[in-house]
Amino acid sequence: MAEIVLPTKALAVNPLKASQPIGASLAFLGLAQAMPLEHGARGCTSFNKLFFMRHFRDPIALQTTAMDQMTTVLGADSRVVEALATICDKNQPAVIGLISTGLSEIQGADIPRTVAAFRASCPHHDGVAVIPVSAADTLGCLETGFAAAVEAMIIALIPSAPSAVRRPGQVNVLASAMLTPGDIEAIKSWIGAFGLTPIVLPDLADSLDGHLIEAGFSTLTYGGTPRSAVAAMTESVATLVIGPSLDYAADLLQARTGITDHRFPGLLGLDDCDAFTQALAGISDCPVPSALERKRAQLQDAMVDCQFQLGGARVAVAADADLLATFTRFLVAMGAEVVAAVASAQAGHLAHLPTDSVVIGDLEDLEWLAREHAAELLITNSHGAEIARRLGTALLRAGFPVYDAYGAHARTWVGYGGSRQLLFDLANLLAGHYQEIRPYRSRYRQETPHDGKIRRPNPC
Repeated sequence: MAEIVLPTKALAVNPLKASQPIGASLAFLGLAQAMPLEHGARGCTSFNKLFFMRHFRDPIALQTTAMDQMTTVLGADSRVVEALATICDKNQPAVIGLISTGLSEIQGADIPRTVAAFRASCPHHDGVAVIPVSAADTLGCLETGFAAAVEAMIIALIPSAPSAVRRPGQVNVLASAMLTPGDIEAIKSWIGAFGLTPIVLPDLADSLDGHLIEAGFSTLTYGGTPRSAVAAMTESVATLVIGPSLDYAADLLQARTGITDHRFPGLLGLDDCDAFTQALAGISDCPVPSALERKRAQLQDAMVDCQFQLGGARVAVAADADLLATFTRFLVAMGAEVVAAVASAQAGHLAHLPTDSVVIGDLEDLEWLAREHAAELLITNSHGAEIARRLGTALLRAGFPVYDAYGAHARTWVGYGGSRQLLFDLANLLAGHYQEIRPYRSRYRQETPHDGKIRRPNPC
């Protein structure tokens, strides 16, 4: 059991987490013809949109009610109704995700009552699903906001009565915030290899994978799971849940549909991949395809190749709970030592990680622990680049946001292939780090000082 170390600082010095509204908005970006609407200040939504655009490098559908001093004090109900009506008139969305923020939560906004007022004043927009989500900035993190939005989608879009109809081969997939669009695309191919048809909620691979559309631009999401497909989840034969943060959403879905679910903490490493593959084989009643068996063999070979580089390596990890847990289990299984594990928010499953302690904190905590324990490799988002530079350690960019590297949203971490590539990346980063340690440097190495003149070390 890992000891959970709660924060004692008055504030976050170098923030690790992204806010709940960012996570909730990200979830709605995985629905087709959707528009997230954040009920808060204009600057907050602009900041969130900037995060998305730097990470995904694409236009992002995101709107705000633009609360100001006057509406914060006197009430912003009319502003919400006006925003909903404007979006419906101009964009004709299928779904609007109405997301509260810290400002509207502190104000005490009654979102369900405001939605009812919108319905009463705009009955001609009854066909648009408006899904309210409570996502205060002061609580949780991106992952918890994402999970809250998925729970709200299930409540709003899936009938509460179980269906007597079952579509053979159709499976539901609840995808955690730790999964990239590249991950979800790989998972859909993985499921399809067994002759199964997945309905992914939410499907970021269909909306944020960086594809171009014929129209060139859309004010709504470019793709994602259609509203009709979400409603059809009641007719699936099984549900696959990836990530502990979606356990409550899985409970809601199971209660509404009566469908058996299979839950996985992650899909990284041999054990996780084998469990997922065996579940698919059982659901489909089909043998494991030879292509998957070959990929498994390739992963095993990579584990043999990289074990001496990773064994005993000191690694520090900082991320949201699901991603932190997945990386920690993977690294420990390969013989590495996780000397620092920092989570952005508390989660019950963190206590079961194979490490001495998990700190609920920020990137300052990561830097302090990494320096104290002489970490050789950091795993965190792009905000960790300066820390890695100060400590002289290698950095693997993972999580959200990654704004200083291209293709982060398209990277595949999961599956046999993703695990194999991660092993190679970790081994290469560590090998490069060790070569930079002075005793390993050649005495003939050329140094370029600030004046630009190349000087060779004196061989004597």
